[in-house]
Formats: sequence, C-alpha cells, structure tokens
Amino acid sequence: MKIGNREFDVKNRTYIMGILNVTPDSFSDGGKWNTMDHALMHAEAMIKDGADILDVGGESTRPGHTPVSAEEEAARVVPVIEALRKRFDVPISVDTYKGSVADAAVQAGADLHNKANTEYNNFLIDMLAETQECVNIARGAGIKDERIILDPGVGFGKTYEMNLETMNHLELFQHLGFPVLLGTSRKSMIGL
Repeated sequence: MKIGNREFDVKNRTYIMGILNVTPDSFSDGGKWNTMDHALMHAEAMIKDGADILDVGGESTRPGHTPVSAEEEAARVVPVIEALRKRFDVPISVDTYKGSVADAAVQAGADLHNKANTEYNNFLIDMLAETQECVNIARGAGIKDERIILDPGVGFGKTYEMNLETMNHLELFQHLGFPVLLGTSRKSMIGL
C-alpha cells in the first residue's frame, strides 16, 4: 500500500502512527502540542522514536468536548501539516470528519484521511474517486479499494472487555482484505 511517497508492506509488517493533537483541550495530552514549536518538537521526537506516519488532529474527541467549526479546525491543522511536510519525510494523516478540513489538509500536504465515523464514509468513498489519497474507513464500508485502511473500532463507546475482544481477534478484520489501523484510544487498556 502506498501512502504519500512511501510504500507500506502491510501484509508483513506493523507500522506506528504517531498522534499529534493540536488542540487546547486534548484528552490524551492536555493540549501540550497546540503551538507550532511544540508540535514540531513532538513530531520530531515521535519520528526518532519510530513513528512511520504522523496523524494530525485539530478537534478534541474527549468526553464532553465542545465541537469546533471547520474554519477553526482547519486553522489549527493546516499550518502544522504544511510545516511537517517541509521538515519531515513521513506520510501525514489528518484526523477529521469535516470535508472542507480534509480538502484543506490535502492541499497542505496530507496523504491520509483518518476518521472512523460511519457517517463520514460516503464523503471518503466519493473522495477516492477524485484523489490519490488513502483513507481510514470505519468497519463495514462495503467497498474494495487498495487505498482503504479498516478501523476495527477500538476505543470510545465500548467496554474494556469489548475492546480486548476486538484486539484479540484482529485477524478476523484482516480477512476482509484491508490493512487494519488499530487506535487504542482507551489508554487504560495498555497501562497508560
């Protein structure tokens, strides 16, 4: 699978996606990376630690978060994506469910759209027909395309036991013919 200018051997290797939340209210890092200098510093550290892809998010998904407008989200992610593209040679992903933000991110240099949201799938499917970008689609998309990555849905809205069950049977998702992107949003599952 090609993401950006890099070939990923998804059948024989596991890759690491580094998460770069550029929000003031991120549930996972408390907004530590929402300035350009801090974002670039964190991206460089993640790459040195082995990140193969950088995923940039501009809207918090923590419980009780306040949604932001597409304009505000784009204002957060686009400059960071542009700066990452100039400084690092790794594929860049944008975590958004808003079409205008995804479009702006592609123009800024994003290679992958990452949003596990079944309502968003139709936009992503339409986008596949118009661009060469890769997409991460929530389970059950029902289409075949070599640029699709399947999200088995670990994280919010599930119990600890349900998440473990999903993680213990990832091979079932691989039989659907898509690479699998596992996002362990519930940090307690992995001891954090």
